[in-house]
Amino acid sequence: MPVPRAAKTQRRTRIQEEKEQIILEAALDVFSLHGFKGSTIDQIAEVAGMSKPNLLYYFRTKEAIHRALLDQVLDTWLDPLRELDAEGDPVAEIRSYVRRKLEMSRDYPRESRLFANEVLRGAPSIQEELADLKALVDEKAQVIRAWIKAGKIARCDPYHLIFSIWATTQHYADFDAQVRAVLGPDKSGEGRFEDAARFLEQFYIGGLQLR
Repeated sequence: MPVPRAAKTQRRTRIQEEKEQIILEAALDVFSLHGFKGSTIDQIAEVAGMSKPNLLYYFRTKEAIHRALLDQVLDTWLDPLRELDAEGDPVAEIRSYVRRKLEMSRDYPRESRLFANEVLRGAPSIQEELADLKALVDEKAQVIRAWIKAGKIARCDPYHLIFSIWATTQHYADFDAQVRAVLGPDKSGEGRFEDAARFLEQFYIGGLQLR
């Protein structure tokens, strides 16, 4: 993770750490709304409620702020997949994975859009992390293949199963405005996530159960 500029000059104080978090929180708002290219240091400083020179004391560039945010997101984004347990019941494990991914879309929509925007621009800042992601997905694909071989779930392509779970759960964060507009005022409240969870459980578990 890039070290904030303040940390290079002296030991950080509690106030400095708090300032850095204020900057990162403001930057998350700006980047998730405008994307990397559409965001500026001035916008981040305005949302953070500080001057541009003051902000640049903590982070030298827009790239440094962006990278720090990505590191924070990636640190937690893959936790649900890491927790897919080879020794667990396949149906329960996949149901839990779908639920946790949907909960992350509910609780961390800005982080989801930050990551999506990075991938859409070719993922220039996270190439090494994508290699780590591939290794993790390869590992969990082997788990799913073992379940299939043992006759515990129906045959499927493990990679496309994982991709489809990402797509259907993260949709509720990345396209939230569209989801709420289409559902209308009666169905677009917080209950939409539970409605989605029930449908997705039925969709995936029904498709993976042996006939």
